[in-house]
Amino acid sequence: MEISATGRLVVRITAADVGKRVSVRRLGESGTPGEKFTDTVGVLTSWDDGVLLITRKDGETVRIAESSLVAGKVIPARRPTTTPQGGASRHVTTAPARRRGPAATYEELARVAARAWRPVESERLGEWELRAAVEKGPREARRWGAEVGRRAGFTRRANSVLPLGDPGLPLDEALAAVRRWYGERGLPAYVQTATGAEGTQEPLCAELERRGWVREVTAELWIGALAPVADRAEAAGVVLSRTADEAWLARYRRKGVSEVALRVLGSGPSVWFATVPGAAAGDAPAAIGRCVVDGRWASFAAVEVDPRQRRRGLATAVMAALARQALDEGASAAWLQVETGNAGARALYAGLGFTAHHAYHHYREPGTASGTSGAGLS
Repeated sequence: MEISATGRLVVRITAADVGKRVSVRRLGESGTPGEKFTDTVGVLTSWDDGVLLITRKDGETVRIAESSLVAGKVIPARRPTTTPQGGASRHVTTAPARRRGPAATYEELARVAARAWRPVESERLGEWELRAAVEKGPREARRWGAEVGRRAGFTRRANSVLPLGDPGLPLDEALAAVRRWYGERGLPAYVQTATGAEGTQEPLCAELERRGWVREVTAELWIGALAPVADRAEAAGVVLSRTADEAWLARYRRKGVSEVALRVLGSGPSVWFATVPGAAAGDAPAAIGRCVVDGRWASFAAVEVDPRQRRRGLATAVMAALARQALDEGASAAWLQVETGNAGARALYAGLGFTAHHAYHHYREPGTASGTSGAGLS
């Protein structure tokens, strides 16, 4: 908290700080036992009519009465450490380079993640990218169990707007154009946003919520060094392939995978599928995984284990095999997505050295139902 030279709490933020990351302390709500003050950290997304809206790292927006503020300050943006001569950034850690956790901007990760789940078609709206991956006709729509004219797209990442910049229109006009574009394809409109890191989109989240858009999915993107994953003990029997064969798809949690889904799954600069065969011929695999190698990054997804064979290290074995392949192709860092409530997955990934970078969300246009096949976090 900001404290003056006299030791008093001071409010050092104003409405001119909208869009900046701030830390504020306010008086606790009356009737809350033992809670005199409440602290909130996030992006100041508005300050109107005596009410502040602050969007936190997890995407939740907190309303704060200006009259309840007792302290507040702007949190400076993080800056890289430089040499005394003003040279390139340096790290203070002495660990070997391939062991360090990676540094990354939100925009870099957003673009890498988008390339790992490529749409079938896309269109630019200024600096926004409209993305869709749907079947082409009513027969396919019926196969997904959707009404004709309201089709199902495969994964939200491949069927949502990636808003990395200015759409070139006022927001209401841009959102109207987005709704028309997805409506022409029989899909509800989704906008993918992120919170909790430098350059993320807390103000856009707040504007979408003001307009009634529904936050349907919140998860986190975690990053980590690749070498420690590859160094895990190698388990016999992990088979790598360039394609998702019938055995791999038999374990994949999204059933009824279509041609469009296969195209999305197989998209990316360098895609690998891992399979641990079942105990007997004809059994579904004991475990599977997917990895996309893209420059220095390797992504892990679809890491799934037969419920009867969990806690045997199969998920780690799958990731280790994929990580070794990615290292061979020159990658050094890794990212993955994890739901906030998936305690088992979070424990696994934390044990492999991954940490949260930012939260991401999918906002669905008002008055529509979900339009993606499978309720997964991608």
